[in-house]
Amino acid sequence: MADEQDTVDGRRLRGQRRRAQIIEATLTIVRREGAAGVTHRTVAKEAGITTSLTLYYFATLDDLLVAALTSVTDTYTRRIRQLIDTEDDPLGGLARLIAESAGPGRERALAERELSTLAARRPALRPAARGWRDNVAELARTLTDDPDAVETCVALCDGLCAAILLDDRDADPVHIRAVLGKALLGTGR
Repeated sequence: MADEQDTVDGRRLRGQRRRAQIIEATLTIVRREGAAGVTHRTVAKEAGITTSLTLYYFATLDDLLVAALTSVTDTYTRRIRQLIDTEDDPLGGLARLIAESAGPGRERALAERELSTLAARRPALRPAARGWRDNVAELARTLTDDPDAVETCVALCDGLCAAILLDDRDADPVHIRAVLGKALLGTGR
């Protein structure tokens, strides 16, 4: 009985790895060519697998794009959740997370932005695209109960991320923290 369980767990693990490989290949294409470059065929080629295998794991292109966007937003969700739960200055942590879009997090932020923008035209992507905004709003609500301030913070974070990606230069987390503090708390602190 244990051997059967090991076999099932081994298959499940291989399936999870293959799925992750396909998602990473999708994100690579989005970063390199934009979402328009994503097809089952291009993903399969990038991953070094057959097209039928991508279709086995993701029956439609929307399924594939949702999985790729969810992969990115899940990472942001974990990071923001950690900021809410453990950070003495969650707004400072959020500022550092946003600033990463200019450095080590640029590629993933670029893919998230591309796929989130695509959600305006592809309704299947909308729930995953809302993930970042929902998490920023949750963090903001830990600092204020003013719904207008929360909405302002979410819009400001979106705008700051877009500006960082467009400017293609370093971002100053101290400045970002000050701007967020001013908008959310009415202070620059």
